Amino acid sequence: MIKVRINGQEQSWDGDPSLPLLWFLRDEVGLTGTKFGCGIAACGACTVMVDKAATRACITAVSDVDGRDVTTIEGLHPTGDHPVQKAWRQVNVPQCGFCQAGQIMQAAALLIDNPKPSHDQIREAMSGNICRCGCYQRIENAIHLASTGV
Repeated sequence: MIKVRINGQEQSWDGDPSLPLLWFLRDEVGLTGTKFGCGIAACGACTVMVDKAATRACITAVSDVDGRDVTTIEGLHPTGDHPVQKAWRQVNVPQCGFCQAGQIMQAAALLIDNPKPSHDQIREAMSGNICRCGCYQRIENAIHLASTGV
């Protein structure tokens, strides 16, 4: 039996331990904010935090998170007012919005590790998250704004 805390709630899984965390979150737990993009960890749409570290849920097995804490976009802040989420709205980052949950989770993990990143550090940390609409400048500006405490 695999036990994992998702957004602070204990979840159990006695199914296939190799099931990707992405599908466990979406299909078994009902948290659909984490998106499927590529299935090979190349786009970042499925980014969640595992023990506060950015993690690609599409290639992480449920067994890999046994006994750990997983945070999804739904659990980042109960009312959507995490500093990154507030900055995202203030800068008006999204265009289509598909990649935004993964972008936000990657940015939130960055700010845990580095609360005051430079623009170069932001670009490097976010380089694995693809925005098909090309909102990179607004993403970078929002992360910088979030680092100031919005």
